Amino acid sequence: MTSTFLLTILLMIGLFFFIRGSIKDRTEIVTIACQDNQDNILSYLRDYFQTRSYKVISIEPETNKVSLEGLVSPSVFLTVFLSLLAGSGLFCFALVLSMLFSTETYLFIWLVIFSPLAGFFYWKGARKVEKVVFRLDENNQSTDTLITIQAHRDELIQLQTNFPFNYSVKE
Repeated sequence: MTSTFLLTILLMIGLFFFIRGSIKDRTEIVTIACQDNQDNILSYLRDYFQTRSYKVISIEPETNKVSLEGLVSPSVFLTVFLSLLAGSGLFCFALVLSMLFSTETYLFIWLVIFSPLAGFFYWKGARKVEKVVFRLDENNQSTDTLITIQAHRDELIQLQTNFPFNYSVKE
């Protein structure tokens, strides 16, 4: 019985860190070598990010650097999913506590009412302003244009799947 309680405690700790990690910042930097000219790439990136609700906040022509900001909305699906996950975890924890303390009443089952707090935590933390910064540089070794983009990981994946130019990712 004690081992079941300890395993349940470990699972609850894991659930806590999983819920906390749902709002973690996942900003990455990617460098892409593209075989098109800078004007075409710049206009494509500007239009692409504007269609994704990003607004230009600064342009530095001397360094070819553009900064954009956009409000990221939380996912309704993930809010419900985290609440259900927390509910099932708290339900299991309540069952283990009621077996451990041998109570005939279902006093511990009331812990489940705290499960919407996980969705509330995600909903408040995931609504934030995301920044996208990209810079265009000429590659000295070839005719390629180097594009360095700093953005959220999901935004970079979406951009790479929709990017119409021939490119290669540089490490």
